[in-house]
Amino acid sequence: MFAFEIFLTQIVLKLTLFTLIYLHICLSWKLFLQIRGFIVNKRLVSIVIPVFNAEKFVGRTISSVLDQTYNKLEIIIVDDGSPDRSIEICHQFNDPRIKIIKQANRGLAGARNTGIRNATGDYVALVDADDLWTKDKIEKHVSHLEKNPHVGISFSYSLLIDEEDNPTGLKQIPTKVTNITPDYILRRNPIGNGSSPVFRRKVFQDIEFIDHLHGEEETFYFDESFKRAEDVECWLRIALETDWACEGIPELLTLYRINSGGLSANALSQYEYLERIIDKYSKAYPEVLGDSVSLAKAYFQRYIARRAVSMRDAPLAMEMLHKSISSDIRILYEEPRKTLITLGAVYFLYLTPKKVYAHLEQAAMNFAKGF
Repeated sequence: MFAFEIFLTQIVLKLTLFTLIYLHICLSWKLFLQIRGFIVNKRLVSIVIPVFNAEKFVGRTISSVLDQTYNKLEIIIVDDGSPDRSIEICHQFNDPRIKIIKQANRGLAGARNTGIRNATGDYVALVDADDLWTKDKIEKHVSHLEKNPHVGISFSYSLLIDEEDNPTGLKQIPTKVTNITPDYILRRNPIGNGSSPVFRRKVFQDIEFIDHLHGEEETFYFDESFKRAEDVECWLRIALETDWACEGIPELLTLYRINSGGLSANALSQYEYLERIIDKYSKAYPEVLGDSVSLAKAYFQRYIARRAVSMRDAPLAMEMLHKSISSDIRILYEEPRKTLITLGAVYFLYLTPKKVYAHLEQAAMNFAKGF
């Protein structure tokens, strides 16, 4: 009987020990997950929204930011002297994470600079007041940056939408999302638009410069002398002057709005500033950008030709297509499919009577809606 009691005691002790070990493992794993979640979620993300004449869209933009699955945010809305109801709409959102800063009009680059100066987060995201994000965008970018400490800019693919938030069928998908070099940024701008990237705040600290542009000494990040193409100038400066890598997430996380008015004129204005960028940096870094200058011009001229086709501006489309091929013949064999499709679209627009073209375009759109 005594031996049997010893046996039972040993069994109870072993079961107790097993239970304690099991509970320890479970609690340790739960604690690990909690710590892991805390480490990730403690990273504050500053979101900068420049606002100027955006009353039609800004409410939708703010809603898409507030709907993010990652909620450790500070939302910095910069009222860039907007004369419409945009800021009135912004004040309708009652969320303690929102801060509104008012200033005289400085343009997009100036509003972004103000927002970045006031950002306190580890990461900084930019979103224009007419663009949208998918709900998981910030969560995925934070995860990407956490797992890749060498990456300073994390960007995504973009889906182009119209004024009613409907997809246009067009997307901004670069040919690569890693090994992004300065010459590739100049030629192809893989980031695509200013609402796509999320930055480590340290990246902006590494490229900041001091100026007295508005009467007092201030820190600048975007070059405010660029009224267009300020994105490309900033991305290129980061690539040339820092060691931070630029990498993309191959998912459509940004909804980039295309407004119909003045696309051709805006594209031409942007091209003028692109030439300023080329002149500025090709002289400073000839060994890095020298071979890419003519190809960068060719790609952007092709872009204007495609935009002109969408606006049915046949003369401009034809002019820019010919300039593109003349600038650098490599565009024909580096991206043959896209270049040849552009060529066909331009000549079809140019040679087809306007009324016939309009009917065919509408028929094609109706046909596409059926798929």
